[in-house]
Amino acid sequence: MRKAVPLLVLTILVFAQMGLWAAPQGGRTPDSKEVSDLLSQAKTEAVQLHQDASDMEAFSHMNVGWATHADRIMTIRDDVNKMGETVAKLNRAESEASPWQKTAIRRVNPLLQEMGANVTATIEHLNKEKGQFINTPEHQDYLKANAELADKMAGLISDFVDYGQTRERFRTLSDKLELSERGRRRD
Repeated sequence: MRKAVPLLVLTILVFAQMGLWAAPQGGRTPDSKEVSDLLSQAKTEAVQLHQDASDMEAFSHMNVGWATHADRIMTIRDDVNKMGETVAKLNRAESEASPWQKTAIRRVNPLLQEMGANVTATIEHLNKEKGQFINTPEHQDYLKANAELADKMAGLISDFVDYGQTRERFRTLSDKLELSERGRRRD
């Protein structure tokens, strides 16, 4: 345990020197609690979207009817719309966000737009074909693209949320270590 503390301190110092980790000071913008909370909410929604899209992709390997496809794509559409509401809140809160939070918001927007466009195309395809061609490679491509986009979005948002939580743990531990170092110097 004692060997881990110097290594941790060294890691924090290296990160601070490289600018990869920094406590809010000077002109640096602290993390926005609102944005962090919204990113956590978006993570939960993205994981649900990914689950629903993956379930629907599994339909390409099963013999399920048009109504089942239509029902599932409407669930996915609702998931995308719900995420859209959360991302709209993130966009409104961007001015209060720290730099890494702004990056997260900017990276989520195009993925959500692409997901929305692909879900719309899937719905149009289902409506046009009236279930006659749900087992075609074209339809399977729509399902696969939805699942892949949802996976990418869930992974991206999860990584940013994890980064924010790790960054906060570093800050807390750094504060604790700095306090204990000051206390030793006085003794």
